[in-house]
Amino acid sequence: MHTEHNWTPASWRERPALQLPSYADATALRDTEQRLSTLPALIFPGEIAQRRTRLAAVARGEAFLLQGGDCAESFDAFGQDAVESTFRVILQMAVVLTYAAACPVVKLGRIAGQFAKPRSSDMETVDGVTLPSYRGDIINGNAFDAQARQPDPARLLTAYAHSTTTLNQLRALAQGGFADLHEVHRWTADFVRTSPQGERFAELANRITESLAFMEACGFDAARTPQLHAVEFYTSHEALHLHYEQALTRYDARTGQWYGGSAHMLWLGERTRSLDAAHVEYLRGLANPVGVKLGPTASADDVMRLLDRLDPNGEPGRTVLISRMGSAKVLEALPPLLRAVRRSGRKPVWCCDPMHGNTVTASNGYKTRDFERILAEMRGYFAAHAQEGTYAGGLHFEMTGQDVTECRGGAQALTDEGLSSRYRSACDPRLNGSQSLELAFQIADVLKAARAGSI
Repeated sequence: MHTEHNWTPASWRERPALQLPSYADATALRDTEQRLSTLPALIFPGEIAQRRTRLAAVARGEAFLLQGGDCAESFDAFGQDAVESTFRVILQMAVVLTYAAACPVVKLGRIAGQFAKPRSSDMETVDGVTLPSYRGDIINGNAFDAQARQPDPARLLTAYAHSTTTLNQLRALAQGGFADLHEVHRWTADFVRTSPQGERFAELANRITESLAFMEACGFDAARTPQLHAVEFYTSHEALHLHYEQALTRYDARTGQWYGGSAHMLWLGERTRSLDAAHVEYLRGLANPVGVKLGPTASADDVMRLLDRLDPNGEPGRTVLISRMGSAKVLEALPPLLRAVRRSGRKPVWCCDPMHGNTVTASNGYKTRDFERILAEMRGYFAAHAQEGTYAGGLHFEMTGQDVTECRGGAQALTDEGLSSRYRSACDPRLNGSQSLELAFQIADVLKAARAGSI
């Protein structure tokens, strides 16, 4: 990949850097970065090349991207059950979409590294006490006390250790038999099983099982077909903490490229996509796929300049443009961007994040999102692409496989009063396993219509 001659993994330090913490002990931070730079990368160049190949297929309209996971992973919630439950629901959603749209679904988790969160203010005041804002477990603690809120460089090493363990578990789940289509009936969590969407998934699982039995009866050797027994699963997170990202940047002598060793795909947030700022500078030199979040204030000129900076050669599978407009604005704000990119001849992956533009505060003070608004933005996203003749290539959700109560509505009909029963998120509200599966069936119907040309 072509990069400007003056790029280095550290050249971002010469640019304005937003959303980075201020550490009291610069020496401790430097020592931690040095330690991280000697540890093995979490992701390797061959995996990144494969990931770009899969995204290139999405850009051509030959596959669909499903990205989901936690708003911000927590050290305290770390464990086998949390990882397995999220992986299980992403598998279920992917099967529903694959069956409906008759195309491959590329599975991408917001996991094994999503430990940092951007904040609208550096400081937070509660009952007259002002402390640094919580910026994710890789930086400081969520408890509202001075010690917890102090940015601590040692947390970078803890984040690396948790990411390593999570990746090991994900690779075992993806390749070790858990994802075998013959086991599709076992993927449903107990709290989802008796719900309408759980029953609908059971019907789909029966059809898949019958189809496999029919193919095997016809002489199809399922035992020798790896696609039925394992899945490809990739990781992603927002490349927010640049000290951490730089420390895990590695050079691949075989290809002559630099790659980010913390995740398969890294993305720029709405607050960190300034063209001449540090985060764009860092990501432009990597071989990884790069995502860019685009809110309703993004202009066509913004998008084209970002593409020129991040992907000057228009390489397949390089960029993922993730719109997050809000349900009320998507049909007005998205089409001009689609039109400009289409006219330029570029073909990035277009993805929709229907979560971040639809966050509200409930009557009891909980931050929440409405299922119907999430669904409305998703429908508007597909309608905008149909209008402009472009491919609606993917969806990006904040979700968990666990039985939380953080988003209102859906078949569970969660209300403001119900949010407090199992509200676990330290930052943004997530769809639970039941709502995620319900949404997958809704998406499947839209995908079917889109492929039939009726949207």
